[in-house]
Order: sequence, then structure tokens, then C-alpha cells
Amino acid sequence: MKLVIVGSGYVGLVTGACFAEFGYKTICVDVDDKRISNLNLGKCPFYEPGMDDLLLKHLNNTKLLSFSSSLKESMIDADIVFITVGTPSRRLEDDADLSYVWKVAEQISLNIKKYCLVVTKSTVPVGTTKEVKKIIEKKVIKENFDVVSNPEFLREGSAINDFIRPDRVVIGTENKKSENMMRELYRPLYLRETPLVSTSIETSEIIKYASNSFLATKVAFINEIADLCEAVGANVQDVSKAMGIDQRIGSKFLNAGPGYGGSCFPKDVKAFSSTAKKYNIKLSIVNAVHQSNQERINNIATKIINNTNSNATLGILGLSFKPNTDDIRDSTSIKLALLLKNNGYTIKCYDPEAMENAKKEFSSFAYCETAIDACNKTDAIIIATEWNEFRALNFETIGKFVNDKKIFDLRNIYNGNELEKIGYKYYGTGK
Repeated sequence: MKLVIVGSGYVGLVTGACFAEFGYKTICVDVDDKRISNLNLGKCPFYEPGMDDLLLKHLNNTKLLSFSSSLKESMIDADIVFITVGTPSRRLEDDADLSYVWKVAEQISLNIKKYCLVVTKSTVPVGTTKEVKKIIEKKVIKENFDVVSNPEFLREGSAINDFIRPDRVVIGTENKKSENMMRELYRPLYLRETPLVSTSIETSEIIKYASNSFLATKVAFINEIADLCEAVGANVQDVSKAMGIDQRIGSKFLNAGPGYGGSCFPKDVKAFSSTAKKYNIKLSIVNAVHQSNQERINNIATKIINNTNSNATLGILGLSFKPNTDDIRDSTSIKLALLLKNNGYTIKCYDPEAMENAKKEFSSFAYCETAIDACNKTDAIIIATEWNEFRALNFETIGKFVNDKKIFDLRNIYNGNELEKIGYKYYGTGK
């Protein structure tokens, strides 16, 4: 079975490399010639644990993975073509920008010469895959193709494991032929007894948005509970632990913090709500989640401003929206840094992987080579992203080089009592 992945961004590359790991001949296609050149040299354009090794393995050893800027050449004898291009929020609007999807669908239609399965793996609003079908059938007879929805559920920082050992695989199809092809494609997962959910195309598309919106709801919920805990003197970590023991609730996504960010939750929550509006459905809870998360970072900034001197120097540890990635898209760390900068603070910062991306967009911060450097001569230290290397910092030594011993632990990775014993004023989240 020959696979073509159109779009060599995060989802496309992880998908292509993992299908190669399953033993399939896979070609990743992208219009960015420089990106393709670098990929053919084994250079991954983003940080994801394990990706460099996986790329080199299947590019150089097995020869199962290749990269090209020519969709026409890549689609020769292709059995399945995946659409993995971005679907960002439209500027000044909440709905998803599907222009890349439409363009790829048009290009695919020009290069189908034999039966081919066209799969939307990008996160797309309900109705998108059927629209892809309409675009293709203008140029291709219906016997030569089918469309399928197969949403991705990859978490940045653990994407390879998520693909190879998924909780479930969702496929939305119109007929048995396409369903059977997708079942055969994912046959390597049968030994792991991975649940394969086969449903309609519309249901498949909604599953992805509903899943992300529910997870975002858990994040927003526990953050509001954290505010209440701070007001009454309770501890949100104990609250979330006790809640999580209840199997109906579960413990994941119940860690209080500065709010959700990244490339998925913010845009998907907005797009889900926007899609519902088109059908005259009001997703009140989803709307409230978005609003709550928007307010979250302002509340965190206010807390820091109220407990520090104006014109202070702040050391911010972590710029990526989560650990184990260099992705700064909709990063709450970046948003916080900008808010504080605009309020007159001097910002020093450090991140193990995301600083190069941050430097390209935000030149007003002072970027440091180490976490220790970012803390030096500061009036407060802000732990914004829970990278492992931040969990065991020697704050006793750091305390000798700071102007004021204050720590804002936005991720609750430290025991506040221990830090206060060595002279720090500790501000946790929800406690």
C-alpha cells in the first residue's frame, strides 16, 4: 500500500513517519521547497521527542519514507492520500480557515488516475470532507475515489506514542470499500487491541471537535476552582486529586495553571462554536469555556502585578505552551510575558527548546542561556511551563543572586512550604 501525505507540518510529518514505522511506503509532500530539502537531509522543522531518530531510520535505512514538492509525481500509483494541512482560525473571525484544504483537494483531483482513497486528517468542521468530495468529483468519476474522515488525536510532546499506541482510531466512511481499506491500513494496531470506531463522516468530524472542547472544559473548570480555592484558603491540588479518583471524572486535564494554549484547543473551541452557529445551535458551555480561558491569563497577570513592584525585573521559565515541544502558538507563557512587558516590567526568559521560535516574533524580551541566568537579578521568578529541568532547581543557591525572593509557580511543581523555609515568598496556583 502506497501512502501520500499532503502537508509536512506537525501532523503530516508525524503521520508519515509513523506509517513508515508500520511498514508502508510513504511520501510526504509540501509546497515549501526549503522544508522538503531539509527533510531529505533528515532535519525536522520542529522539536518532538523521537522524531529525529524516526525520520533518519526510515529515510536512510528502510527507505520507506521520502519527501517531495511534486504532488503529481507522488500520487502515481498512490492508494491513499491524506490531507494534513493547517486549519487555523481566520483572522478576525472564529471559524476555521479551510483555504488550504480546498486548494489541496483541487490539486488532488487533477492527479487521480486510478482508484484512490482521499482522507481528511486535518481537524475540520463538520461538512468539510463532503465538500472535499464535491471538489474532486468535478474532475474525477465517482468510481475512482472515495473520501474518508480520519481525525488525528496527537499530543505535542508524545505524538509518536499517541500514533503508535492510540486510545482509539476514528474513521468516518460512506461505504464498505473505503471502510475496509482503512481497517487494513490500521491493521498493525490490531495486536494492541486498539478500538477502531467506524461511523459516518459527519460523526467522525464532530468527534474530534467534541473531544478537544471537552478537554478544554476540564482545564477551564479546574482553573476556576483554583481561583475559589485561593479565595477561601483551600488547596486545588487536593481538590483535583480527590475529583480524579472518581472514574466518572478521571484525573487527566485537572491540573490548575495559566490556561490552555497551543495549536489545537484555542482554535478548535472557537471553530466548534462557530460551526454550531451556522446550524442555529448555541454551544453555551463551549462559549463559556472560551471566555473563561480568555480571562484566565489576565487574572494571572493581575495577581503578579499586585504582588510585585512596578518596573520590576521578572524571570520567566518556559515559553512553549507545554513541555516537550518548541511550539509557542497561543502560548499562555508568551501572552503573560507580553502583558507584563506592556505594564512596564523587564522580562528575562528561558526555555529549553522554544527560544528560537520566540526570538523570531518577540524581540523585546531578554533571552537567557540557562534557567539560572533567567533568575539572576530578578524581583520575581515565574514558572510558566512545567519542563522537567525546572522541577529540581537549586533555589537556595538562586536566592543569593535575586533582588527579591518571590516565586509565582503557575504549574504547582514545587512545595511552597519548603521554599518559604529558605526565605521565599511563594505564590502557588489555587492554594
